[in-house]
Parts: sequence; structure tokens; C-alpha cells
Amino acid sequence: MGRSNTVISQTKSRILGPKSPQLGVQGPSNESNRGATEMSETTVPGPPAGTVTGGVRILLRLEGLSLFAGMVLLYWIWGGSWWVFAILFLAPDLSFIAYLSDPKTGAIVYNAAHSYMAPVALLTAGLAAGEPLMVSLGIIWLAHIGIDRALGYGLKYQAGFGFTHLGHIGRP
Repeated sequence: MGRSNTVISQTKSRILGPKSPQLGVQGPSNESNRGATEMSETTVPGPPAGTVTGGVRILLRLEGLSLFAGMVLLYWIWGGSWWVFAILFLAPDLSFIAYLSDPKTGAIVYNAAHSYMAPVALLTAGLAAGEPLMVSLGIIWLAHIGIDRALGYGLKYQAGFGFTHLGHIGRP
């Protein structure tokens, strides 16, 4: 066994404890390794659970960009007022105010305002009812969500505003 394999094996033993003779698995720590939770120097922490990485992250961000572009084009074809678009485009970000309460409430309110469900329902209901204002609001709302996702602002975790399903905000 090479030196690196020995180091990994020893580190694994310190973290998990000795093998249990009855079960053939790692058991609780004993006197010789009590409190030993050292990790190998080569261990690199990965992204938080639930965070996408690599090509999937790029794909999700490109989907956001596609949604934004599609909704802007649809709004232009629809003939909506660009003043209304400009005024309401950032309206979903008013959900930030909920973070003044606490991170859990902030994440719930932010995610409700930045999920596709409500704007798609609003757009669909507007088209079904022939209500132009509902259609315009749904399109603008979806455009906002699209650009947010394209820029890496994903749905939030309760750990804080910067923790999203697209990764930590501000980190590549």
C-alpha cells in the first residue's frame, strides 16, 4: 500500500473509529482515537448540499437567460407598456423586506416571490380570462425571475440570503 493510501486509511480510521467485529463496520471511537476528527490535508470542502455545480449550474443559468429573453420578446409582441415593465420589473425584490424579520421568514417570502408557480398561474389565468393586466404582470414577473436566475440569484436556503440553489452568491 502506498504512502497516500496509508494516510487516507489512517485518517478514515481516526474519523470513523475501529471496525466493529460483530457488524464489520466502523464503530464508535475508543480510547486510542477519542476526539480524533482530523481530516487529510488534501481534503477540499465541496459545495453545500442542494447546490448545483458545473454544467448543470451553467444550464440552469442559461435557462434563466432564455426565460428572460423570451418574456421580453413576448411582452414586445403583446404590446405592453414599457413604462409598466420598467416600474414593475423589480417589484418581486420587495420580498427582501422579509429578511428584516429573520432568515427563515426571508427565505420563505423571497422563494414565494421568485418561484415560477405564481407568475405562470397569473399569466395562464390572464390569458384564459382575457385580462391584459394579468398577462402583462405574469410576463414581467417571469422576466424578473429569469434575469435573477441568469445572474445566479437562485432560490434561497434558510441559512441566509447568500445561500441559493445555484451556489453562494458572489462566488464563481
